[in-house]
Amino acid sequence: MPQAQTMTLHERLAVGAKVVELEKLGKFEEAKCLHNTIPIQPYLIKFYKDHLGLEALLKTGWNLAAAVEEYGSEFLTR
Repeated sequence: MPQAQTMTLHERLAVGAKVVELEKLGKFEEAKCLHNTIPIQPYLIKFYKDHLGLEALLKTGWNLAAAVEEYGSEFLTR
């Protein structure tokens, strides 16, 4: 699994704008992959993991950096 990274607000907004551009061009799969690079709020990641499991969470392809920063690196192994 590639190492996820946190982003500044400016970086998040820039990625979001690019996602919208790609969707307008009909490049939905590329837009989805790019959108997945934006870190998701830790509490949402924890909820998903608690209710659907770690394996399901890891299969999403989401950027989990914020959750790892909040809950520690062992969050993705237990």
